[in-house]
Amino acid sequence: MERDLNRVSSFRDLDVWKKSMELSVDIYNITQSFPSTELYGLTSQLRRAAVSVASNIAEGSGRSSTKEFLQFLNIANGSLAEIETQLELAYRLNYIQSIEIQPNINHIRSMIFGLIRSLRKKL
Repeated sequence: MERDLNRVSSFRDLDVWKKSMELSVDIYNITQSFPSTELYGLTSQLRRAAVSVASNIAEGSGRSSTKEFLQFLNIANGSLAEIETQLELAYRLNYIQSIEIQPNINHIRSMIFGLIRSLRKKL
């Protein structure tokens, strides 16, 4: 559960941002073994989507309104869906043997939804 948002001084204090950063590192590690022909394809797409999750959480938290923060959290959630789709494709192409990070993705999504619920109460 996120800390009281009134006591958050930086996006770096948000557990969901920390978990999203860990996801980015995981995605970079996973895509290192992808074929070199995918460098500008699936590898790049997955990495950009992963970075987008943490980046949108950070950018949204720096906005001046709760409504804007909510918009960026929804974009971060969309990036999670992109990651899931791209990992499924990587699995079907036999670039990975399983989607081991799915529980992490589910956890981050749950954290984002919890933060959204908390912020909506402020509106």
